Amino acid sequence: MTAQTILVADDHPLFREALRGAVSRTLPDARLREAHDTVTLYALVEEEPDADLLLLDLNMPGAQGFSALVHLRAQHPQLPIVVVSAREEPTVMRRALDHGAMGFIPKSADTQVLGEALQRVLDGDRWVPAAASAAPAASADEHDVAARVSDLTPQQFRVLQMLGEGMLNKQIAYELGVSEATVKAHMSAILRKLGASNRTQAVLIAGRLAVDPTAVTAPPDNGEEP
Repeated sequence: MTAQTILVADDHPLFREALRGAVSRTLPDARLREAHDTVTLYALVEEEPDADLLLLDLNMPGAQGFSALVHLRAQHPQLPIVVVSAREEPTVMRRALDHGAMGFIPKSADTQVLGEALQRVLDGDRWVPAAASAAPAASADEHDVAARVSDLTPQQFRVLQMLGEGMLNKQIAYELGVSEATVKAHMSAILRKLGASNRTQAVLIAGRLAVDPTAVTAPPDNGEEP
C-alpha cells in the first residue's frame, strides 16, 4: 500500500514540528511535506497532485483569511483540506467549512483529537468541533466574493495578494519575474473578474474573505492604474 502524503502549511516552525510529531504518531508511514508561506505552499501542491491531505493554517504569510483556502479548493478540488488555526470562534470554523474545508482543528487540540480528526477526513468524512454546527453560515455576499476569487488564475491570485500588501506594479513584476505590462494585464483581468473599478476596491472586495473583514484596510494610493 502506498504511503499517504500529508502536506503541512504553517509559518511557525515550532507548530510545524508539533504537527509533524502528531501526524507521525497517528500515521507512522505517512510522507510529510511542509510549507512556511503561500508561495512555497502553491509550489508544493503542484509538486504533489496526489497528496492525501493538506493541513492549512489560516494565517499563512501571503494570504488573507480564507482566500488561500478558496483558491486551493478552486485549483485543486481533489485535495482534502483541513484548517488548523488558533482562531477558535465557532463562526470562523463554520466559515472555513462553508468555503470547502473538510475539517477544522483548533491549535489547542491535543494529539488524540488531532489523530481522530485526521483519520476521519482521510476516511472521507468531515470533522469539526460541535460548536461550529450552531454558528451562522457564511453570508451570500461572502460566497459571491469567494466565487469571484475562485475565477482568478494562479498568477492573478498572486498579483491580488501582492496588491493587498501595498506593492507597486514594478515590485510585483520583479517578484514574479515578468514585465510591468504583464502585471497591468493581470490587474485589468483581476478588476474585471472581481467587479472592481480600481485597485483599492479590488483589495476591499477580496478583504471580505478575511477572518476580520472590518479590520481590512486599503493599500495607500500610489497613483497607479489600473
